[in-house]
Amino acid sequence: MTGGTGLLALEDGATFTGVGFGSGRVVAGEICFNTSMTGYQEVLTDPSYHGQIVAMTAPHIGNTGVNADDDQSAAPRVSGFVVRELSRTHSSWRAEEPLDDYMSRHGTAGVSGVDTRRLARHVREAGAMRAALSSVPIAADELVDVARSSPAMVGLDLASAVSTKEPYTRPATGPAGKGRPRLRIAAFDFGIKTNIVKLLASMGSDVTVVPARTTAEDVLAGGFDGVFLSNGPGDPDPVEYAIATVRALLGRLPIFGICLGHQILALALGARTYKLPFGHRGANHPVLRVGSGQVEITCQNHGFAVDAVSLASTEARLTHVNLNDQTVEGLEVPGLCMGVQYHPEAAPGPHDSRYLFDSFRRMVEEGVRGNQ
Repeated sequence: MTGGTGLLALEDGATFTGVGFGSGRVVAGEICFNTSMTGYQEVLTDPSYHGQIVAMTAPHIGNTGVNADDDQSAAPRVSGFVVRELSRTHSSWRAEEPLDDYMSRHGTAGVSGVDTRRLARHVREAGAMRAALSSVPIAADELVDVARSSPAMVGLDLASAVSTKEPYTRPATGPAGKGRPRLRIAAFDFGIKTNIVKLLASMGSDVTVVPARTTAEDVLAGGFDGVFLSNGPGDPDPVEYAIATVRALLGRLPIFGICLGHQILALALGARTYKLPFGHRGANHPVLRVGSGQVEITCQNHGFAVDAVSLASTEARLTHVNLNDQTVEGLEVPGLCMGVQYHPEAAPGPHDSRYLFDSFRRMVEEGVRGNQ
């Protein structure tokens, strides 16, 4: 722990005092809050949080420590971390080090002792905005200036910043099943989480993770059976290279997109996206499967959404709806593509939505049989 005074400042002038921990530094990013009760390590390492300062609404953070198995990328991706109370001790048989030490080792700044309930209410009422966090002493007005001088999230292509620079392959770790082919999946890395790759491989698929700027020609030349579009940070609109690639792949290979990948898929189909007032982030968001009456409790992390009116003018059909605000949570063009706004691999979160990976595999298998 840095031991110095910590401070969070928003671009509208609001400030929140606390105690700095982790790495001693000043950082900037868009402020957002996550309502998950557990899974703070997965939140810290989710590349979808690149460029954001994340506040956890659960009051105690750090009480289970940190371990290498739960990382969703090589290091924390958040710009900064805000908590109500940083646990002084941790207790878990899986723990390898305290959260404070982990953040210090990776150069990640945090502030504890913040009234996160007040902060969440403020963001809900005023909307997402730029912010700055300091885990070292600094004047409040100076930190507000840092927030106001940082880039806004709208118009930012952050997928390129977090994507792998070179392709890599994870071989299948599970059997395809009797009479079922071993598939080859090209997974576009817009900020892909480790557990997604693990799940795709566990279903009997060889997964090649490719950079965000990989072209349709490269994918088609690679002999793949299906395409996965990953989660990721930032605004989907400026990721024009990926939208063009997906548009060129539609109808040629089965496609499954989640989170940012879902938004890119929607844009490729001709729909529009827009920025939500304060986004959806947590592991408890209810989503309705259209036509079935079934409700999934989902893990979500996104600040943009697909416009429902524009989606209705495309060939895609609406498959899932958020029950909190009626926003689009899923789409499908039968036999061609499918996408969901949430994180069905559930790291962290419930497992209600893992059936989607089975649905994707069936769609790919049908495509393989159709090409034989």
